[in-house]
Amino acid sequence: MNISKKAIFLLLFVTGALLQVRGQSRTVRQTLEEYVARYHPIAVAHMERYGIPASITLAQGILESDCGNSPLSRSSNNHFGIKCKSNWTGERVYHDDDAKGECFRAYPSVEASYEDHAEFLDRQPRYDSLFCYAATDYRSWARGLKAAGYATAPDYALRLVRIIENNRLYLFDREGGERLYAAAAEGESGFAAQSSVGEPALAAGGVDPDDYRVTINAHNGYNVYRTNGVCYVLAKEHDSFENIGRQFRLSPRNLRKFNDVDADAQPLTGEVIYIGRKKNGWEGNARLHTAVEGETLYSVAQSYAIRIKSLRKINRLKSTEVQFAAGDQVKIRK
Repeated sequence: MNISKKAIFLLLFVTGALLQVRGQSRTVRQTLEEYVARYHPIAVAHMERYGIPASITLAQGILESDCGNSPLSRSSNNHFGIKCKSNWTGERVYHDDDAKGECFRAYPSVEASYEDHAEFLDRQPRYDSLFCYAATDYRSWARGLKAAGYATAPDYALRLVRIIENNRLYLFDREGGERLYAAAAEGESGFAAQSSVGEPALAAGGVDPDDYRVTINAHNGYNVYRTNGVCYVLAKEHDSFENIGRQFRLSPRNLRKFNDVDADAQPLTGEVIYIGRKKNGWEGNARLHTAVEGETLYSVAQSYAIRIKSLRKINRLKSTEVQFAAGDQVKIRK
């Protein structure tokens, strides 16, 4: 069989292009867990050197760089969204943010980005007030960063706090934090042992809204899970309450109410989002939850699918801004 050189070249070119596309499609996203494992030693070292909570550094890196997956972080190693400013003499890249084609700092490595982030906070006078807070007071640091103008998003402080609490990053702020975090990651007992969360089961075809409130299904690309009899999904990258609401025929307002968040809040990647109203109390046998250090009323309420108002009432607490200490006994049912 005679095959011309031109045909062979064309075949090789097409094959190479297909392999390149296939290789690009296999690009693996860095998970939040991998991000924390890779960069927490730098965050802890900077906490000891500068006094910036390790949890804040990690949460900002996770949020600003999308766990190192954002186009900006991939092109420039900029994990904190720091813009050039007039005094920047290093490399730079241009990226659309609040305005089109804004100038952002570029670094030779992620480690250099972390170093510049610490020095940026340490040297800028507008952040001086933050260093009056203890390295364990991540909530004040989050509010202070927003107040000082680090980011324009109205819920920036809330996002940082939710990342820290949902992933127990506050453990890194404690003495022996790396050991505490490793132990917590290995021994996810407590709630997990008592939870009624089930594995997702795929359902063929469409799903009626009434069905996914009762059974565990997959719906429009979301695996639907359940705990305490309440269904939830995990937010996807760049997800919003508006988008999730469209998929499950729920208003964004109701979704935010279901999840006890502010009117302008948006979900984080991988965050638990309830698509039904949470309960007034835990319906399992357990009556108490033993808090780990840094847990809050909000995080416990989300873990057990209990309305924060009900959980506050059960425990006779006056405020929703409650942070528990390790060993505190939290009532989860009457």
